[in-house]
Amino acid sequence: MGSPAYGGGINESILHPAVLVAMILSIILIIVLPRRFIIIPLLLMIFLAPWGQQIYFAGVHLFVPRILILVALVRVAFTNPNSPNSRFAGGLNPVDTVFILWVIVRAITFIIVFRGDSGAIIYQGGFVWDVLGGYILLRMLIQTEDDIVRVVKLFAVVVVVCGLTMLNEKLRGQNIFGYLGSIPIVSEVREGAIRAQGPFAHPILAGTFGVTLLPLLWWLWYSGKGRVLATLGFIGSTLIMFSCASSTPLFAYLAAFIGLAFWPFRNRMRMFRWGVALAIIALHLVMKAPVWFLIARVDLIAGNSGYHRAELIDQCVRHFSDWWLVGTNLSSTWGFDMWDLSNQFVAEAETGGLLTFICFVLIISRSYSRIGRARKIVENQSTQEWFMWFLGVALFTHIVSYFGISYFDNVKIYWCAFLAIVAAATAPILATQKVEVEVPQIVRQPKLRPSPAYRLPTVQSRRGR
Repeated sequence: MGSPAYGGGINESILHPAVLVAMILSIILIIVLPRRFIIIPLLLMIFLAPWGQQIYFAGVHLFVPRILILVALVRVAFTNPNSPNSRFAGGLNPVDTVFILWVIVRAITFIIVFRGDSGAIIYQGGFVWDVLGGYILLRMLIQTEDDIVRVVKLFAVVVVVCGLTMLNEKLRGQNIFGYLGSIPIVSEVREGAIRAQGPFAHPILAGTFGVTLLPLLWWLWYSGKGRVLATLGFIGSTLIMFSCASSTPLFAYLAAFIGLAFWPFRNRMRMFRWGVALAIIALHLVMKAPVWFLIARVDLIAGNSGYHRAELIDQCVRHFSDWWLVGTNLSSTWGFDMWDLSNQFVAEAETGGLLTFICFVLIISRSYSRIGRARKIVENQSTQEWFMWFLGVALFTHIVSYFGISYFDNVKIYWCAFLAIVAAATAPILATQKVEVEVPQIVRQPKLRPSPAYRLPTVQSRRGR
């Protein structure tokens, strides 16, 4: 076996014959299927084949998903440029702009930190290929509500398959996806509990993927567009959460139900947000330790690393001067296991500096803004309003997950797919608001006043005669 490559890869090709056949079949389907259906083989391969399946060539890791993204982008490029399908749903929005800026800034700052090292350039080239390429592709493929339904149903199938295989892994301690290579066959065990991971690179990633889909599956059931599949998906998602034996997915699972329970208070969320913010500030002032060490006090699953995650935040804050400009590659010197960036916000800060961190937060805040404004517009339309609420709850579960893991491998493509769903779902609603604002108001004609030379006749009383 070759030595580890820059970024943790392997300097050799790892491609199981079954994965190779499936990849070739997927490429053929992407080329010949109608445009609206090419997302099916694309996402099935990305989420059911281990990410580590790759062709290594000239220092570049051509992972199977990267090859499929490139083929799909070429296919989409041949779409008629005058067709609405050749553009983003709703046009370029603020989330798109910030997302593109985030990718560019993060890639540039990372290369600066490593002083233009060729390995760093190749590594960030892969990052741009995966994230920006995947985001652009999914924004162009997810255009309408029918596209959203198709993608959510597809994800429901994926979580059913992963839920059943991970349950088998939980019971037997063997991951059937490991026989394809690039991930272990023997499952990880912590505190006597088997941590199933399925086709994902880590048990927490598997659990996060399954749990953050819950609100979208609820919408699929509520809308009546696939209740059987939504129910099976809910069961599969729950099986994934239990099988991975990780605290982060469990917290996100609970967060989904908490978000659902806040539906009656949907018009008072500003009050709750300010209340939470003030409570956090108050706790920070009265606690002996910083408020983020509350993470270390929650112990729902044996062996959880809550203290490590709290320490990550603490060291990141303490070493602000080390990373604020362009990030840092010295976080491993800050303490034990501080190289393990199992917090998305810390990872953004230390990887790309303050500007990258701000861009990432803006992606979330601008997405929430779109969802919130769209929900208010459709306030009297039950199905649409619930859809917007479910999207907000799903985004909330992602935020909760970000405090326990930083997304990588195929889960970062899932994040791109979710943002594309948000954009496609809110675009037509926000467009109606824009039209209403742009409609010119009727100009009132000035009231006619009688000319000074003209006097209305007066009626004299009898006494005046």
